[in-house]
Amino acid sequence: MLGVGDFYYELGVQIVELGVATSHQNGGVLPMHEFPNLAVLYRDDILRAVKKLQVLGSGMEVIESGRSKFICSVPGELSMDHTILLQEAEKIEPLSVRKASEHLKWSAERVARGLDHLLRVGIAWIDTQDSPPTYWFPAVFQRRFQANLQ
Repeated sequence: MLGVGDFYYELGVQIVELGVATSHQNGGVLPMHEFPNLAVLYRDDILRAVKKLQVLGSGMEVIESGRSKFICSVPGELSMDHTILLQEAEKIEPLSVRKASEHLKWSAERVARGLDHLLRVGIAWIDTQDSPPTYWFPAVFQRRFQANLQ
């Protein structure tokens, strides 16, 4: 059905399983480094497997953010605004509506609408104790946390 051999089929299954298993932590956005050993050895194969999975419908895509790549396993597609906000979160964290609006030169309403969607699908978390509220992106801060441990 996918038009791929056993290798890409098995790799695709692993990617989907990892996405499902960790979605409660990262909202379904997996940094490439979440694939221990595979990300280094088979990076191009991982990207090819994700592209092959796209024939099954929306929900699997590769998002590039600067030097980083993320595998997004969120049902439905992310708009360009959502992708840009994810990229922005990699530069500025925590992200607030005001910070993103100033940096992107977007209206506060456009930023809030995008962040609210990312919050609803679990890609972003909100800290309402901050004033104004701030948004955190687990896929981004987990990577920073692991980098700081090394």
